Amino acid sequence: MDNVKNTFKEVVAAIMPVTIVVIFLQIAIIRLPAEALLQFLVGVFFVSIGFFLFLLGVNAGLLPIGELIGKRLPRTKNAWLIIGTGLLLGIVVTIAEPDLRVLATQIDNVSDGAISATVLILSVSLGLAIFVALAMVRTLFNIPLHFVLLAGYAAVFLLSFFVPEAFVPISFDSGGVTTGPMAVPFILALGIGVASSLRPRDSKDGTEGFGLIGLASIGPILAVMILGVIF
Repeated sequence: MDNVKNTFKEVVAAIMPVTIVVIFLQIAIIRLPAEALLQFLVGVFFVSIGFFLFLLGVNAGLLPIGELIGKRLPRTKNAWLIIGTGLLLGIVVTIAEPDLRVLATQIDNVSDGAISATVLILSVSLGLAIFVALAMVRTLFNIPLHFVLLAGYAAVFLLSFFVPEAFVPISFDSGGVTTGPMAVPFILALGIGVASSLRPRDSKDGTEGFGLIGLASIGPILAVMILGVIF
């Protein structure tokens, strides 16, 4: 019951400021037709319900199962299985990411189909999955996070000089949308689970599993840039 109340408070805190600002702008400045405002309020209602149910599902299912998988995997003592699981989960959760689908559809429309939504989604998913697998490698072999981040963003910086100009903003937006409500809870829970199981002494404060999302977001940026080079 407490979980339901807390989730309801989170939804209200997330949705109400936007609603209040739009209503204020409607009254004071923009004065949209009443029909448009009504459509907005109906949309707010359905978004609130959907967001509430989604957060309940995340807290009840995604976070616990992600962390449980992360804790059970190291018990197999099979590094390839851990890395492969990170790769597979990275692909499927990114394909399911609603933010990515919105971006891919917009880019498909703006480019008149030159950059297909399907191609973009698959490229971004593969890019994120590869870097989730690299994050598992980092955790397994205790590689300092800043070394991997520096190498990743150095590659992004260098590749940006060889990519068509239109693909640079698309690539960074792709890195942003993959860190959305579907991918973040699952991947973060997976990383924390693996880290806490492999090195419990270093993970008492809970920080050992963090940094995975920042590292994983490099993958989509590089993937879209490489896609730009191919195009």
